[in-house]
Amino acid sequence: MKTALSIAGSDCSGGAGIQADLKTFSAHGVYGMTVITSVVAENTFRVTDYQDIRTDMIEKQIDDIFDDIPPNAVKIGMLSCRETMLAVSKKLREWKPKNIVVDSVMYAKNGSALMEESAIGTLISEIVPLVDLITPNIPEAEKLAGMEIRNHEDMRQAAKLIHAMGCHAVVVKGGHSEGDAIDILFDGHNFFDYPAPRINTKHTHGTGCTFSSAIAANLALGLAVNDAVENAKKYINEAIINAPKLGKGNGPTHHFYQLYKKGGLL
Repeated sequence: MKTALSIAGSDCSGGAGIQADLKTFSAHGVYGMTVITSVVAENTFRVTDYQDIRTDMIEKQIDDIFDDIPPNAVKIGMLSCRETMLAVSKKLREWKPKNIVVDSVMYAKNGSALMEESAIGTLISEIVPLVDLITPNIPEAEKLAGMEIRNHEDMRQAAKLIHAMGCHAVVVKGGHSEGDAIDILFDGHNFFDYPAPRINTKHTHGTGCTFSSAIAANLALGLAVNDAVENAKKYINEAIINAPKLGKGNGPTHHFYQLYKKGGLL
């Protein structure tokens, strides 16, 4: 059985973070494991607070996983501060895992900050050069690339700038753009576009976490990067379309829609 590790924050409401990642891994038939970096008190309409896990505990979690069940892919989510980033990058250099996917989580769906502004430089210098793929949305890509993104050509330019920071590939997600939601992958040589009609819904809590963990799961299963992104795009779109409509705010997606459908639960 293929395995995947999520290094990320915990969302007590279950729609994002490690909870979303584990659901996504399971939906793809991949055995999921977690290293918790932060515990977030949140729901579908607010982030109340978060508390970072001690860096020595983050390192111990990573060591114990790699010493026993080495993952076929690693998804990295919420890294809220410089100290957490340095702990994770230290262990990535030691264990040298393959198929590292980073979801550069900077803000919650309601706009609450989940990464210290001063830590963005550390993300660029210590994490980005170690990864195979990073998946920023447009506001995150603007922060990383240091430019304004107004159209698809700007998305391509930002992808080039981020790729030059040392990662193998970049997907700039188009969910914050106008019109169709077009994600753009740059692998250092070619661009790949992944268009999809925009879905008129507020239930998009955890979509970035789910998309990146779906890519990681597909990489763990042996797919090439462009195929992994294409499959993940299809998966997240279906999860959004069939969202269970829970919560007072931006509700979660349906990670197990296909399983529920096959099991006659829908």
